[in-house]
Amino acid sequence: VGDLGWTYAHDQGRLYLEQSLGVETTYSELVAEGPDANRVIRDYAQKGYDVIFATSFGYMDDVIETAAEYPDAIFEHCTGYKTAENAGIYDGRGYQAWYLAGIAAGETTKTNMLGYIAPYPIPEVVRNMNAFALGAQSVNPEVELHPVWIFTWVDPVKEREAAQVLLDLGCDVIARESDSTEPDKLAEENGIYAIGYNAYVPNVAPNALLTAPIWDWGVFYKKAVEDVMNGTWTNTPVWWGMAEGLLKLAPFGPAVPDDAQILIEQKTEEIISGTFDVFVGPIKDNMGELRVPDGVTIPDGDKLAFNWLVEGIVGTIPE
Repeated sequence: VGDLGWTYAHDQGRLYLEQSLGVETTYSELVAEGPDANRVIRDYAQKGYDVIFATSFGYMDDVIETAAEYPDAIFEHCTGYKTAENAGIYDGRGYQAWYLAGIAAGETTKTNMLGYIAPYPIPEVVRNMNAFALGAQSVNPEVELHPVWIFTWVDPVKEREAAQVLLDLGCDVIARESDSTEPDKLAEENGIYAIGYNAYVPNVAPNALLTAPIWDWGVFYKKAVEDVMNGTWTNTPVWWGMAEGLLKLAPFGPAVPDDAQILIEQKTEEIISGTFDVFVGPIKDNMGELRVPDGVTIPDGDKLAFNWLVEGIVGTIPE
């Protein structure tokens, strides 16, 4: 929970849950996917906890297995796709905030080269990266986005090495969908810019940080537990966005131009009101093929299965 990233954001949601509803909570951290996760999830069920939240994609099968054995408990799994009678799934439309962060990056870059530290080649990461690129291109059609795939969610050494590769390539804005703040620090040390993620930690890179997509998981945790208390809980998948307050954009850093801030605020209002969708055509892939015709919006099912890169992203999705 001290990573100042994904797990930190979830723990802040847990604390909000305690404060807002007065319920007793506990947590386990540094739980590896596999047998360790199975043991921890099962232990909570055996001890009689009423609601068990699992916050990593790799915990999914262990949640489903344990839910079948403990039908009196309610389980919620973050970012998964399998449900059971007493097990739901929850996630957020992070791509909305990533699009807005892209506007900040596109308006700030001087080299027109943006870097993106990408954890894994899965639809969630591809979707957010595409949104970031589209946001940047909306204000600066000349920008290129260069991803570096690191095949981990958090590894400070790998993340810093990836940021250095992007710096050497000429990128002057480095975004990360990974968890540590090492890329932000490297940007601060080298006079370039950073887009953070998960939580707002401006003291790490006060001059470099432009903004960050950040999560407010407490909004969902409170609603889920209230539903359990009221007997209205269902296993209907939850995919909330900025309208529900599940995520937002961090405050702007000093380098973000005023006109960019005004535009981002306008787009934020449009996203929340439902009058603007990030993935509306025309959209080409990075091989030049028209994937989304003019005026057509990509349906949620296709957003959840994103497996291609938009125009302006350099490279391919690795196996």
